[in-house]
Amino acid sequence: METNRIKVLAEQYKEAMTAFLRDLIAIPGESCTEELVIHRIAKEMKQVGFDKVVVDPMGNVLGYMGTGEKIIGFDAHIDTVGIGERSNWTFDPYLGYETEEEIGGRGASDQLGGIVSSVYGAKIMKDLDLIPEGYQVLVTGTVQEEDCDGLCWQYIIQEDKVRPEFVVITEPTDGNIYRGQRGRMEIRVEVKGISCHGSAPERGDNAIYKMAEIISEVKELNNRLHTDAFLGKGTLTVSQSFYNSPSRCAVADMSAISIDRRLTAGETYEMALEEIRNLPSVQKYNAQVTMYTYDSPSWTKLVYPTDCYFPAWVVPEEHPATQAVVASYTDLYGTPFVDKWTFSTNGVSIMGRFGIPCVGFGPGKECEAHAPNEKTWKADLVKCAAVYAEIPSLYAKGDK
Repeated sequence: METNRIKVLAEQYKEAMTAFLRDLIAIPGESCTEELVIHRIAKEMKQVGFDKVVVDPMGNVLGYMGTGEKIIGFDAHIDTVGIGERSNWTFDPYLGYETEEEIGGRGASDQLGGIVSSVYGAKIMKDLDLIPEGYQVLVTGTVQEEDCDGLCWQYIIQEDKVRPEFVVITEPTDGNIYRGQRGRMEIRVEVKGISCHGSAPERGDNAIYKMAEIISEVKELNNRLHTDAFLGKGTLTVSQSFYNSPSRCAVADMSAISIDRRLTAGETYEMALEEIRNLPSVQKYNAQVTMYTYDSPSWTKLVYPTDCYFPAWVVPEEHPATQAVVASYTDLYGTPFVDKWTFSTNGVSIMGRFGIPCVGFGPGKECEAHAPNEKTWKADLVKCAAVYAEIPSLYAKGDK
C-alpha cells in the first residue's frame, strides 16, 4: 500500500515538477553565475514545506526535512555548461520546449532535473511521514560542479560541517543505479625554447618541435594505462595547447599542453604525474609537469582554492547505501541494472576524498549532458521522486 501511495503522489506532482524545471531552465546559470537559480530553488523548497533552507557562504542551497542527527543527502549540482554553437540547437536552449513526454532546454538532464525530483521526493517523504526517527533528509543544490566537480562538497563538509551518512547523487543515470565512476585530474606540461627570427630558425630552439615529441609519447602512454575490472581503463588525452612567440615570424620559445587524465581505481595523482615525468622526451627537454589549481570565485565572490584532482570511487554492491537504493527501486518499479558513470560527479569529493558512500540515481540520460538540444523525460522526474521518497526508511531498517 505504501509503494502505491508513493507512486500516486509522485504522479500527482508531475505538473508541479514540470513547471519547476522549466523555470530553472529559463534562468542561465553557468558555473560561478548561479545566483538566480539558487534563489529559485530556495523559493520552491520553502513553498513545498522544507523545515529549514540555508544558502551557505559559497552559494550552495541546503534544504532540510526532519530534525534527526543522522543525515541522508540528495545532491544535485545546479550549474550548467554554456550552449556552445547556437546553430546546433533546433530550439531556444533557455526558452526550451515541452511535450506530453519531454522537457527540453540547457540543463534539462545535466542536471536540473535532479534537483526537481529530489525536492519533490522530500516533499513526498513529508506528506507520507516517511522520514525515519533519528534522521533528517538534506537536499543540496550545489554550485561550480561543471568547473570543478566536488569543490562544493569540500566546502559543505569542511566549512559548513555537514557530514551525511550517505548521499544519493542525482546526476542522470539512464534509469539505472550507479555505484562508482572513474576520477580525473588536469595536468599541464610546459617546455621552454629560445626565440629567434623565423628566417634563420637554426639560431633558436623551437619549443613547439619539442612539444611535438612529447605529445607523441603522451598519445602512446594512453595505451599502457591501468585497467580496473569494474571502472575500466584509465585514459588521457591532450585537451588544449598553448605557445609563446615574439611574433608569427619567430621561433616559439614556450609550448604547453593541458592533459585530461581519467583515473581508474588504483591510480593516484602522484602516479599519473610520474608517468608523464618519466617519458623520455619530457626528461630530455626538462619539461615541467604540474597539476592545475582551481581558484575561481563563486557567485558569492568566495574563493576556495583546490588542486584539480578528482579521485575515482566505488561503493560495493552489498553496501547498505547501495542496497537501500536498489530496494526502493525494486519495490516500486522492478529489478534495476546496477552499473557506473562514464563521466565525473560530485562523488569525487563525497566518496573519493571523504569516504562518504554515494549511490547514483537520477533523471535523464548521460548522452544528453553538454549536448545541443538537451532534454529529459517527465516520466523520469516522477520515477526518481518516488524512488527517493522510500530510500531513507529502507536505509534506516538496514541500519538497525
